[in-house]
Amino acid sequence: MGVFSKLFTAIKGGVNEAGEAIIDANGVRIYEQEIRESKENLAKAKQELTSLMAKKMNVDREINSLTKDVAKYEEHGVNALNKGEEALAVEVAEKLAELENELTTQKGAAEQFAAHISRVKNLMKQSERKIAEHERELSMVKTTESVHKATKSISANFGAGATKMVNAKESLERIKKRQQTFEDRMSAANELESESDSGSLDSKLAAAGISETNSAKDDMLARLRQKAGK
Repeated sequence: MGVFSKLFTAIKGGVNEAGEAIIDANGVRIYEQEIRESKENLAKAKQELTSLMAKKMNVDREINSLTKDVAKYEEHGVNALNKGEEALAVEVAEKLAELENELTTQKGAAEQFAAHISRVKNLMKQSERKIAEHERELSMVKTTESVHKATKSISANFGAGATKMVNAKESLERIKKRQQTFEDRMSAANELESESDSGSLDSKLAAAGISETNSAKDDMLARLRQKAGK
Protein backbone atom coordinates (compact mmCIF):
# COMPACT_ATOMS: atom_id res chain seq x y z
CA MET A 1 0.00 0.00 0.00
CA GLY A 2 1.38 3.42 -1.01
CA VAL A 3 1.82 6.39 1.27
CA PHE A 4 -1.17 8.21 -0.20
CA SER A 5 -3.37 5.13 0.12
CA LYS A 6 -2.41 4.76 3.78
CA LEU A 7 -3.05 8.45 4.36
CA PHE A 8 -6.45 8.25 2.70
CA THR A 9 -7.34 5.19 4.79
CA ALA A 10 -6.29 6.95 7.99
CA ILE A 11 -8.32 10.06 7.10
CA LYS A 12 -11.31 7.93 6.18
CA GLY A 13 -11.05 6.07 9.50
CA GLY A 14 -10.88 9.36 11.40
CA VAL A 15 -13.96 10.69 9.57
CA ASN A 16 -15.87 7.51 10.37
CA GLU A 17 -14.92 7.75 14.04
CA ALA A 18 -15.96 11.40 14.15
CA GLY A 19 -19.26 10.55 12.45
CA GLU A 20 -19.92 7.75 14.90
CA ALA A 21 -19.12 10.06 17.81
CA ILE A 22 -21.67 12.60 16.52
CA ILE A 23 -24.29 9.87 16.09
CA ASP A 24 -23.62 8.56 19.60
CA ALA A 25 -23.88 12.05 21.09
CA ASN A 26 -27.21 12.69 19.34
CA GLY A 27 -28.52 9.13 19.37
CA VAL A 28 -31.72 9.88 21.29
CA ARG A 29 -32.51 12.89 19.09
CA ILE A 30 -31.92 10.88 15.92
CA TYR A 31 -34.10 8.06 17.27
CA GLU A 32 -36.91 10.54 18.01
CA GLN A 33 -36.64 12.01 14.51
CA GLU A 34 -36.81 8.57 12.91
CA ILE A 35 -39.96 7.77 14.89
CA ARG A 36 -41.52 11.11 13.87
CA GLU A 37 -40.75 10.42 10.20
CA SER A 38 -42.24 6.92 10.50
CA LYS A 39 -45.43 8.36 12.00
CA GLU A 40 -45.62 10.98 9.25
CA ASN A 41 -45.25 8.29 6.58
CA LEU A 42 -47.92 6.22 8.32
CA ALA A 43 -50.27 9.23 8.31
CA LYS A 44 -49.70 9.68 4.56
CA ALA A 45 -50.34 5.97 4.01
CA LYS A 46 -53.65 6.29 5.88
CA GLN A 47 -54.69 9.14 3.58
CA GLU A 48 -53.79 7.11 0.51
CA LEU A 49 -55.66 4.12 1.93
CA THR A 50 -58.72 6.29 2.48
CA SER A 51 -58.57 7.37 -1.17
CA LEU A 52 -58.14 3.75 -2.26
CA MET A 53 -61.14 2.62 -0.22
CA ALA A 54 -63.23 5.45 -1.72
CA LYS A 55 -62.33 4.20 -5.21
CA LYS A 56 -63.30 0.67 -4.18
CA MET A 57 -66.67 1.94 -2.97
CA ASN A 58 -67.21 3.71 -6.30
CA VAL A 59 -66.39 0.50 -8.19
CA ASP A 60 -68.79 -1.46 -5.95
CA ARG A 61 -71.57 1.01 -6.79
CA GLU A 62 -70.77 0.60 -10.48
CA ILE A 63 -70.93 -3.18 -10.13
CA ASN A 64 -74.28 -2.92 -8.38
CA SER A 65 -75.63 -0.67 -11.14
CA LEU A 66 -74.32 -2.94 -13.92
CA THR A 67 -75.80 -6.00 -12.19
CA LYS A 68 -79.22 -4.33 -12.15
CA ASP A 69 -78.85 -3.34 -15.82
CA VAL A 70 -77.95 -6.90 -16.81
CA ALA A 71 -81.00 -8.24 -15.00
CA LYS A 72 -83.18 -5.57 -16.61
CA TYR A 73 -81.97 -6.18 -20.17
CA GLU A 74 -82.19 -9.95 -19.73
CA GLU A 75 -85.86 -9.45 -18.93
CA HIS A 76 -86.24 -7.17 -21.95
CA GLY A 77 -84.58 -9.75 -24.18
CA VAL A 78 -86.88 -12.52 -22.96
CA ASN A 79 -89.92 -10.30 -23.58
CA ALA A 80 -88.67 -9.44 -27.06
CA LEU A 81 -88.29 -13.13 -27.93
CA ASN A 82 -91.70 -13.94 -26.52
CA LYS A 83 -93.17 -11.28 -28.80
CA GLY A 84 -91.27 -12.54 -31.80
CA GLU A 85 -89.05 -9.46 -31.99
CA GLU A 86 -85.90 -11.26 -33.12
CA ALA A 87 -84.06 -8.16 -34.28
CA LEU A 88 -84.83 -6.36 -31.06
CA ALA A 89 -83.71 -9.43 -29.10
CA VAL A 90 -80.39 -9.36 -31.00
CA GLU A 91 -79.84 -5.69 -30.03
CA VAL A 92 -80.64 -6.55 -26.43
CA ALA A 93 -78.15 -9.43 -26.59
CA GLU A 94 -75.46 -7.07 -27.88
CA LYS A 95 -76.24 -4.66 -25.08
CA LEU A 96 -76.07 -7.47 -22.56
CA ALA A 97 -72.67 -8.55 -23.90
CA GLU A 98 -71.32 -5.03 -23.40
CA LEU A 99 -72.78 -4.80 -19.92
CA GLU A 100 -71.45 -8.16 -18.83
CA ASN A 101 -68.02 -7.38 -20.28
CA GLU A 102 -67.97 -4.13 -18.31
CA LEU A 103 -69.28 -5.95 -15.23
CA THR A 104 -66.45 -8.49 -15.47
CA THR A 105 -63.90 -5.68 -15.76
CA GLN A 106 -65.32 -3.83 -12.76
CA LYS A 107 -65.43 -7.01 -10.66
CA GLY A 108 -61.77 -7.65 -11.50
CA ALA A 109 -60.91 -4.09 -10.46
CA ALA A 110 -62.89 -4.51 -7.23
CA GLU A 111 -61.01 -7.69 -6.40
CA GLN A 112 -57.67 -5.95 -7.02
CA PHE A 113 -58.73 -3.01 -4.86
CA ALA A 114 -59.87 -5.35 -2.07
CA ALA A 115 -56.64 -7.36 -2.15
CA HIS A 116 -54.49 -4.21 -2.15
CA ILE A 117 -56.51 -2.62 0.64
CA SER A 118 -56.15 -5.76 2.74
CA ARG A 119 -52.36 -5.83 2.22
CA VAL A 120 -52.01 -2.14 3.05
CA LYS A 121 -54.11 -2.53 6.21
CA ASN A 122 -51.93 -5.40 7.39
CA LEU A 123 -48.76 -3.41 6.69
CA MET A 124 -50.18 -0.43 8.55
CA LYS A 125 -51.02 -2.56 11.58
CA GLN A 126 -47.47 -3.92 11.59
CA SER A 127 -46.08 -0.38 11.27
CA GLU A 128 -48.27 0.87 14.13
CA ARG A 129 -47.07 -1.97 16.37
CA LYS A 130 -43.44 -1.28 15.49
CA ILE A 131 -43.83 2.45 16.11
CA ALA A 132 -45.45 1.73 19.49
CA GLU A 133 -42.56 -0.61 20.36
CA HIS A 134 -39.99 2.02 19.35
CA GLU A 135 -41.79 4.68 21.39
CA ARG A 136 -41.63 2.41 24.44
CA GLU A 137 -37.95 1.79 23.80
CA LEU A 138 -37.38 5.53 23.36
CA SER A 139 -39.09 6.25 26.67
CA MET A 140 -36.85 3.75 28.48
CA VAL A 141 -33.74 5.03 26.72
CA LYS A 142 -34.55 8.64 27.65
CA THR A 143 -35.17 7.63 31.26
CA THR A 144 -31.87 5.75 31.40
CA GLU A 145 -30.11 8.70 29.77
CA SER A 146 -31.56 11.06 32.40
CA VAL A 147 -30.40 8.75 35.19
CA HIS A 148 -26.91 8.62 33.70
CA LYS A 149 -26.78 12.40 33.45
CA ALA A 150 -28.00 12.76 37.04
CA THR A 151 -25.41 10.27 38.27
CA LYS A 152 -22.67 12.04 36.34
CA SER A 153 -23.79 15.41 37.70
CA ILE A 154 -23.87 14.13 41.27
CA SER A 155 -20.42 12.61 40.91
CA ALA A 156 -19.03 15.81 39.41
CA ASN A 157 -20.61 18.03 42.04
CA PHE A 158 -19.48 15.78 44.86
CA GLY A 159 -15.96 15.68 43.55
CA ALA A 160 -15.82 19.44 43.02
CA GLY A 161 -17.52 20.26 46.29
CA ALA A 162 -15.94 17.70 48.57
CA THR A 163 -14.43 20.47 50.71
CA LYS A 164 -17.82 22.18 50.96
CA MET A 165 -19.38 18.92 52.06
CA VAL A 166 -16.74 18.51 54.78
CA ASN A 167 -17.23 22.09 55.97
CA ALA A 168 -20.99 21.64 56.02
CA LYS A 169 -20.62 18.46 58.07
CA GLU A 170 -18.34 20.22 60.54
CA SER A 171 -20.85 23.06 60.86
CA LEU A 172 -23.58 20.54 61.53
CA GLU A 173 -21.51 18.89 64.24
CA ARG A 174 -20.90 22.26 65.90
CA ILE A 175 -24.63 23.00 65.86
CA LYS A 176 -25.35 19.62 67.46
CA LYS A 177 -22.73 20.22 70.17
CA ARG A 178 -24.13 23.67 70.92
CA GLN A 179 -27.62 22.26 71.20
CA GLN A 180 -26.40 19.44 73.47
CA THR A 181 -24.58 21.95 75.70
CA PHE A 182 -27.74 24.00 76.02
CA GLU A 183 -29.76 20.91 76.93
CA ASP A 184 -27.13 19.88 79.52
CA ARG A 185 -27.29 23.32 81.12
CA MET A 186 -31.07 23.16 81.27
CA SER A 187 -30.90 19.74 82.90
CA ALA A 188 -28.35 20.98 85.47
CA ALA A 189 -30.48 24.02 86.28
CA ASN A 190 -33.53 21.84 86.76
CA GLU A 191 -31.56 19.52 89.04
CA LEU A 192 -30.30 22.42 91.16
CA GLU A 193 -33.77 23.85 91.42
CA SER A 194 -35.11 20.49 92.52
CA GLU A 195 -32.39 20.16 95.17
CA SER A 196 -33.07 23.71 96.39
CA ASP A 197 -36.75 22.97 96.73
CA SER A 198 -35.97 19.76 98.66
CA GLY A 199 -33.56 21.57 101.05
CA SER A 200 -36.13 24.27 101.78
CA LEU A 201 -38.70 21.65 102.65
CA ASP A 202 -36.29 19.81 104.98
CA SER A 203 -35.58 23.08 106.78
CA LYS A 204 -39.26 23.68 107.29
CA LEU A 205 -39.76 20.15 108.65
CA ALA A 206 -36.81 20.49 111.04
CA ALA A 207 -38.17 23.76 112.35
CA ALA A 208 -41.44 22.03 113.09
CA GLY A 209 -39.60 19.19 114.89
CA ILE A 210 -40.58 16.67 112.20
CA SER A 211 -37.22 16.07 110.59
CA GLU A 212 -35.95 12.59 109.91
CA THR A 213 -33.00 13.21 112.30
CA ASN A 214 -35.20 14.12 115.27
CA SER A 215 -37.46 11.18 114.60
CA ALA A 216 -34.55 8.74 114.58
CA LYS A 217 -33.15 10.28 117.78
CA ASP A 218 -36.47 9.98 119.56
CA ASP A 219 -36.82 6.38 118.51
CA MET A 220 -33.36 5.53 119.80
CA LEU A 221 -34.02 7.29 123.15
CA ALA A 222 -37.28 5.42 123.60
CA ARG A 223 -35.52 2.11 123.01
CA LEU A 224 -32.80 2.90 125.58
CA ARG A 225 -35.42 3.87 128.20
CA GLN A 226 -37.22 0.62 127.59
CA LYS A 227 -34.03 -1.36 128.23
CA ALA A 228 -33.30 0.63 131.38
CA GLY A 229 -36.78 -0.07 132.66
CA LYS A 230 -37.65 3.58 132.89
